[in-house]
Amino acid sequence: MDKDVSAGSGITTVAGRLALGITLLAFGLGHTAVIDGVSAADAASIAQYVGGIALFVVGLVALREGDAAGGTAFSVFGALWFTWAVSDGASGNGAGMFLLLFALVALSMTLAGGEQLGQVMYGLFFVALLLMSVAEFAGNGGLTKAGGWFAVAAGAVAWYAATAALAHWPTVIPRRAAGRGVTATG
Repeated sequence: MDKDVSAGSGITTVAGRLALGITLLAFGLGHTAVIDGVSAADAASIAQYVGGIALFVVGLVALREGDAAGGTAFSVFGALWFTWAVSDGASGNGAGMFLLLFALVALSMTLAGGEQLGQVMYGLFFVALLLMSVAEFAGNGGLTKAGGWFAVAAGAVAWYAATAALAHWPTVIPRRAAGRGVTATG
């Protein structure tokens, strides 16, 4: 493996981010009801095969390559997506509990650190799952739609991160100096 490749830009990470991005976009758009006739249930097939099986396999490959963070994230999310896809559409408190547990994994990945785009992606995914979990417990469709939009945003960030790595686009958000007269030293 090329040691000069920056974190998050290896081909395994790119494949994982594309799989996660596609799944998040389908899942999120299904929950927003922005496309007429498309529901969250329509994302189940994508979640099962792309988000579940493909992402799990990418996670195992990443672990074999020594990428503990990517391997952990992709394999655990792959298992969770597969479980969500093959569940018989649990609703109410059961679905709320599953989404809350799923959110905790996203929170762990957010807090684990790593490169900025990964943290933004996992952070948005955490908010989406948390909103959807609360929506299930409370029976609130508005929170479900809001969670769907956060999932769409997370999917867009995942897609951008993968594409940026392939196209050599910027992947770091530039930071400004803290105040007047502050200069960076090198």
